[in-house]
Amino acid sequence: MNTKLRALQVYRTYFPDPPGGLQEAVRQIAMASSGFGVQSRIFTLSPNSVPEIVSRPEGEVLRAHSWAAPASCDLGGLAAFRLFAQACSQSDVVHYQFPWPFEDVLHAVIRPQIPAVMTYQSDVVRQKFLGTMYAPLMWHTLKSMSVIVATSPAYARTSPVLSHPSICGKVRVIPNGIVEESYSKEADEGVFERIGMDRSEPYFLFIGVLRYYKGLHTLVQAANSVDATIVIAGSGPEDGALKELLTQTGARNVVFAGQITEPEKVALLRSCLALVLPSHLRSEAFGMVLVEAAMFGKPQISCEIGTGTSFVNFHEETGIVVPPEAPDDLAQAMNQMLREPSTAASMGLAARARYERLFSGDALGKAYADMYRDVVEGL
Repeated sequence: MNTKLRALQVYRTYFPDPPGGLQEAVRQIAMASSGFGVQSRIFTLSPNSVPEIVSRPEGEVLRAHSWAAPASCDLGGLAAFRLFAQACSQSDVVHYQFPWPFEDVLHAVIRPQIPAVMTYQSDVVRQKFLGTMYAPLMWHTLKSMSVIVATSPAYARTSPVLSHPSICGKVRVIPNGIVEESYSKEADEGVFERIGMDRSEPYFLFIGVLRYYKGLHTLVQAANSVDATIVIAGSGPEDGALKELLTQTGARNVVFAGQITEPEKVALLRSCLALVLPSHLRSEAFGMVLVEAAMFGKPQISCEIGTGTSFVNFHEETGIVVPPEAPDDLAQAMNQMLREPSTAASMGLAARARYERLFSGDALGKAYADMYRDVVEGL
């Protein structure tokens, strides 16, 4: 194709509204595929939907009003259906991000006359009751897709939905990725003074929202057995409980950095010994922060939970994978990297090489551009 292929990206929320992991995943797909002849527009809902169209480097953002968001499921009105139908009529392929039940309603009502694909980011893990109610609509949508993207081979294999005989033949693996040029080049070294630590001393780093599935209770429990500082960067609903647990354990080597800026994140990633992601539940479907660490050439420590985390962090190549909720194993892995800095450095180099091969902007963009063209041209 000599002309640009027009892709309509669809997710419940998007920039400039407050950022989140899936918004960033959509942004990266749009940016990465643009280098391979794809022009993206992004359909979304927003509680502040004026103006309706926002121009961004990765593409136009089309915003209908979000009237409510029960269980983080934004719901739109008639204007959303009109805007979505118009956007589909001006596109060659529509690309959904799962899960968002309202997009299933949009798809069922509008019935786009263009190929539809979906990136299956995560099973519905926590909302079991809502998941049961949603199941008939979900299956209707999945069966109508031309391609369903799994973000790792492990998730394609272990998800009860993706492995189901009725749709498993539609599944194609395309890992999430990061366009390196989109990342902040500025590093705010002042973060070390702000959190009161010496950057020359080795430290382990966690970055993310402090949520129930991140396994941070295990990291705090392991702290007393680790001979280095542990920096926990981020905020979230588990903040209070974690600080209370830290008081109970008496560990003095854990630093809560709170919410950090992008330049602060760059500084922390550049100087850390390793990135630790102790998530213990399948809600951690991929672990984009592991890709960030790999991009910076840092080794990783994560837990085996049957999702994409062990695809990004390949055991004994790019880092160490330990059992979930096992403080002793986690501390042992961290101390091993402290005792063997040359091994940690080699793992970091391997992580960078794996990033370039599987998770870079070129890898991401080519994979999605090829997939879009396959479905537009009839596979």
